[in-house]
Amino acid sequence: MTRTWLTTRFGLDVPLVGAPMAGVGAGALAAAVSAAGALGMVGVSATAPAGWITQQAEIAAGGEAAGSGGGRPYGIGLMAWALGDNPGQLDAVLAARPALVSVSFGPYDRYVEPLREAGIVVATQVGTTDEARAAEQAGVDVVVARGAEAGGHGRDAVATLPLLQSVLAAVRVPVLAAGGVATARGLAAVLAAGAEGAWSGTAFMGCAEATVSEAAAARLLAAGETETAYGRVFDIAQRLDWPPEYGGRALRNAFFDRWAGREEELAADDAAGASLEEARRAGDFDTAYIYAGEAVGLVRERRTAADVVAEFATADKLLRRFSGG
Repeated sequence: MTRTWLTTRFGLDVPLVGAPMAGVGAGALAAAVSAAGALGMVGVSATAPAGWITQQAEIAAGGEAAGSGGGRPYGIGLMAWALGDNPGQLDAVLAARPALVSVSFGPYDRYVEPLREAGIVVATQVGTTDEARAAEQAGVDVVVARGAEAGGHGRDAVATLPLLQSVLAAVRVPVLAAGGVATARGLAAVLAAGAEGAWSGTAFMGCAEATVSEAAAARLLAAGETETAYGRVFDIAQRLDWPPEYGGRALRNAFFDRWAGREEELAADDAAGASLEEARRAGDFDTAYIYAGEAVGLVRERRTAADVVAEFATADKLLRRFSGG
């Protein structure tokens, strides 16, 4: 497989990071992705206790509960806006010392030096070229150029390909590409453009190791490429303090369509928030949310993380085909 900064720095076989997905990607998925030769990550929700991080980090690192993690490197993803109210999350991450920590979406710069001093590689996700420049100035080790196609939270400002090209020209630190990269073809494309690897979440959502219910998995596998929507509806209904510039991309459903454009009204409607929580518990995804990117149309079957990574690894054949190798 093509060698890049990412593969060399972390001893990977494939230049690929399994993106941190709160509520979907815990220690088992991170361990499985890492064991397959990519870099798995644990996604930390805003309210996750420090003890949960410690437990999932042990699993991701290949502890007994992980089965066959094999001690491969792994990463953890944090939400910068949530750390002020939950400082124990950072303490737990520093104690776990994962190979990589992504801290994004909010005032992340204050956390860069403590993480680097602990010997941890620091990444942040950016949605514009100006954000990439600011991240380089803040001292991050690697920038993740996250396009608007990506699932979950981030900016809806620029698509992956134009963003990647601009960021690569603007910064000197390594750059990973995120948003819409779900197959070997996508990985080959961003490597050919100059990225050091891909950062992929949606491709792993259908994996057996992901913490996704059968009902949610069925909905994901049936969804097409045009069936996502971006906005703040689900955050407002849950009274989450996400900065307003970071909406979320999720599968479009009846709840989203009902409230899109009526966010101020939704903010005052406690019954709507209660119905969302009830639907989440009941597995009713006409109301409950499933965050996913536009690449969801490429996810068509339940597979293991090893199978997904193995398919990504065939990107090398595509690169050789077009390079004459």
